[in-house]
Amino acid sequence: MTQTLSTLAPLRLLKLREFWLAISIAVMIGAIATRAPSFAAPANLADIFNNTAILMILALGQMVVILTRSIDLSIAANVALSGMVIALCNASMPWIPVPLLILAAPLLGLALGAINGFLVWKLDIPAIVVTLGTLTIYRGTTFLVAGGQWVNAAEMTPDFISITRIQLLGLPLLSWFAVVIAAAFYVVMTRTPIGRSIYAIGVNPTASVYAGIDVGRTKFIAFCISGLVAGLCGYLWVSRYVIASSETAVGYELQVIAACVIGGVSIAGGVGTVGSALLGALFLGVINSALPVIGVSPFWQMAISGAAIILAVVLNARAGRKTGRIILKRAEAVS
Repeated sequence: MTQTLSTLAPLRLLKLREFWLAISIAVMIGAIATRAPSFAAPANLADIFNNTAILMILALGQMVVILTRSIDLSIAANVALSGMVIALCNASMPWIPVPLLILAAPLLGLALGAINGFLVWKLDIPAIVVTLGTLTIYRGTTFLVAGGQWVNAAEMTPDFISITRIQLLGLPLLSWFAVVIAAAFYVVMTRTPIGRSIYAIGVNPTASVYAGIDVGRTKFIAFCISGLVAGLCGYLWVSRYVIASSETAVGYELQVIAACVIGGVSIAGGVGTVGSALLGALFLGVINSALPVIGVSPFWQMAISGAAIILAVVLNARAGRKTGRIILKRAEAVS
């Protein structure tokens, strides 16, 4: 019996999407290292992880929404508006403690996410329509509150922009934000009732209702979680890049969705893990860092990301059809 289990364990591992994605990332790093050996150096890999930290955090927030068969197109606009408000507060009221501003950023993002969730829940408007509208509203509001101006490093306090650069055990604090948030998401999605409810309504909303799950309320919570991490990333973005503008993270929602889909988070809902979203983001981070090294124009970045999305969707669709066939065969056998 023990020998059978030890034989099956590697087979299960080979079937995991995360396993093959991790192998792909490792192969890609190794291939690039043959041309630029320093690319695989620990210090450079740590930089890639740090540069991808914000994308990983946002991918986790988007993953929760996608699992409920919804989507949040306003997540990057939330980052821009939250970051701008916090940067303006720091520039105009430098006496406010930085920890208080860091706490205020996710709360502001939570409020913006709650607007999306309320409209989807109470008015039963499709999430893609709601978040497409709030995307424009949040972008316009960012421009209005700043009067069309930028907030640059000269206007921010040194403590405000240095937090994410503090080194802890060899990694910047920005990387540790990603690590801690990923751990928190893992606990929430695998060990709490809300995590199980999010998966349940993604798999079968009708059955979830009969199981006593409030589908609308669960979607509302998912959008609140997405807004919460987007607000935090608003501060992290401003601190990392030392600038706040209405153009902050323009189009970044596509990168966030790409990270989820590449990682195996199904747009149809109910399928995806914290690890898959993180690996999808890391896959894009390695590509973005590798393009300049191998002499490929950065303008190819979106084309490569798009190709990766299409390939990931095809793989997800094939996996879904295979599962469907197995279910049908089992049904026929029973009858």
